[in-house]
This record gives sequence, structure tokens and C-alpha cells, in this order.
Amino acid sequence: MAKIGFIGTGNMGGALITAACKGIDPKEVVIADYIPEKAKSLAAELGCSAASNSEVAKEAEFVVLAVKPNVIRDVAKEIAAEIRECLNKGQKKIVVTIAAGVKVSALKDCLGPDVPVIRIMPNTPVMVGQGMILISGDGEAPDAVAEEVFAEFQEILKEAGEFERVKEGAIDYTTGVSSCAPAYAYMFIEALADGAVEVGVPRAQAIRLAAKTVLGSAAMVLETGEHPGVLKDNVCSPGGSTIVGVTTLEELGFRGAVSKAIVKATEKNLTLGKE
Repeated sequence: MAKIGFIGTGNMGGALITAACKGIDPKEVVIADYIPEKAKSLAAELGCSAASNSEVAKEAEFVVLAVKPNVIRDVAKEIAAEIRECLNKGQKKIVVTIAAGVKVSALKDCLGPDVPVIRIMPNTPVMVGQGMILISGDGEAPDAVAEEVFAEFQEILKEAGEFERVKEGAIDYTTGVSSCAPAYAYMFIEALADGAVEVGVPRAQAIRLAAKTVLGSAAMVLETGEHPGVLKDNVCSPGGSTIVGVTTLEELGFRGAVSKAIVKATEKNLTLGKE
């Protein structure tokens, strides 16, 4: 039996599949896609195997539904019989969903109330092994999925990045800052580079300097444990150029705009996956 299977090989599914094939033997990974040739091509590249949805459901211990919120219920219903048959035989079977806005209870309505379900919300940096992945168990009952199951799943996908355990009720609120914010970070890096280009820095160099500066600044927050405001103040020498830039950002509403973006994205998250 395969250790993990994926239904869906899009951008996020493909990134998680790649991480799984780095974390465990690719022969223990099986994948499927509604375009079979796409799954076969990725499987050939990574050394895993391609199959149908029903075959993934039968073969894998962890069955990851890496599909869009608008189709995940249909996919869950399609494989429900295979999942239940395996469980009735005493086989290990855990369904994992990455669909935004679709609650564990909604999947259980399709699969059956006794099917173990883990819900994760990864972000795009999983593509380079630097993801921040929210993870939750069956609704608000943390004991519904055994801790060793969480640990095993996270070990399989250790090459994707770090996991953050949250209650399911918090996922839609936390997604705004973990899954949506990379887009804002990319915009910030681009804006930094644009400003540098305007004052004469070549484009390629400007992008590299901006990206490395943001990367290093994030590392400072995580590794020092200091509040970002303290670290900001440490850069702002009295009468220096940095405080002039900070003041300009504040005058233009930078802080408020970013905060509002998180709030609006969160409000949108709460509407996703609704039937």
C-alpha cells in the first residue's frame, strides 16, 4: 500500500507531491488528475506512480484531495465507497483536504461520519520547501485524529516547510496572513525593486536586493524573537534616511492598506466553498 496519494496535480498539488517524493521513497507516492496525461508526466518526472482517483483511494494510507473547493465534494463522493470499503477491512485510511472554505464536516457528509479527515491550508512557498502549512483535525475535536497520525503526515511532507497546528474554526481567519500574504509580499518586493530602478539600480539587481532583504528581515523576526516594531526602530537612526522612508510609508497609508488587505481576504475566505 502506498504511504500517500494525491488527487489533483495543479500548482499546489504538484508542489506537495514533489515535497512528498523528497521526504519519502517516491514509490510510496501515487497520484491522479482529471487529465491523466498530466499525472503520468509528473509521475515519470518524480519517480512515483500515476493512477485513477479510485485507485488512489484504495492504495494510499493518506489520500490528499488537492482540488478546488467547487469540485471537492464531487471528488469525495466519487471515492467514498472505496474509502469506506478499506476502513471496513481495517485498513488505515485518512483523507486530507487543502480546499479553502470547505469544512471537515462537509467532507464527512460526503465520505461518512467515521472517516478520519485532516484539513490543511498550505501557501505557495511550499514549492521551494519554505511553506507555512496550517493543519487541523476533525472539526473542533483535536482527539478525533490521533497525534501519531498528525506526526506521520507531517513527517511525509517535511520537505514542504513548517506546519502550524490550529483549530479548524481558526483556519479561515488565519489563512489571510499565511496563504494570501505571499502575494502581498511579492508586491512589496516588486515595489521595492521599482523604487530602486527609479533611482538607477539595474532591474535584476534591484529584484535580488529587495528579495534578499525581505528574506533576511523575516529571518530576524523569527530568530531574534523581537517584536517587528523594535527591529524597525533599530534601523531608524535619528535624522537618517530610513525614518524618512518610514514616515513616507505611514503618510501614504502603507500599514493600514496591508491590514485592510488581510481583513478583506479573510472575509472572502469565509465565503469560499459554500454550496
